[in-house]
Amino acid sequence: STYREPKLVLFSGSVQSACGTAGASTGPFYCPGDEKLYIDLSFFNELQKRFKAPGDFAMAYVIAHEVGHHIQNLTGVMDKMNDLRSKLSKEEYNQYSIRLELQADFYAGIWAHYTEQQNLLESGDLEEALNAASAVGDDNIQKQAQGYVVPESFTHGTSAQRKKWFYKGFTSGDIRQGDTFAAGDL
Repeated sequence: STYREPKLVLFSGSVQSACGTAGASTGPFYCPGDEKLYIDLSFFNELQKRFKAPGDFAMAYVIAHEVGHHIQNLTGVMDKMNDLRSKLSKEEYNQYSIRLELQADFYAGIWAHYTEQQNLLESGDLEEALNAASAVGDDNIQKQAQGYVVPESFTHGTSAQRKKWFYKGFTSGDIRQGDTFAAGDL
């Protein structure tokens, strides 16, 4: 199939997208309605300071993850997720959401794999990406925000899961190994 490149929108404060208005608290997101990645630049400061995940490759991981959602949109995965939203309870849908997010992490790892093949990675880049993936795990975010973890409310996966799927993409370089929806053990 033909790959359509997404657009990257950097903003500060709030932004209007085809998916509605979003503010900095939304975090980076992909909007399938306009095929754009939206990143409030303050998120990168938060990634570095609050989440202790500094580095240029940590930022690259975030962007690559959002591009992973674009790939999911192009391949029809997003449409399937939208169909499920009205058919499942919130808790059941969250389990699919986790798989969606982990697949985007896997795709980010695939991108990093081919970036390394081009000898573009510097010493410490892989560790920066893995640290960022871990930092934005639901368990870590909830622990920081409220002091405790509520696993049934997870929508993006644990720190360990996010690292695992990014690293699997990085080490394999094989897009066929990223079917998180068929994987039994995440």
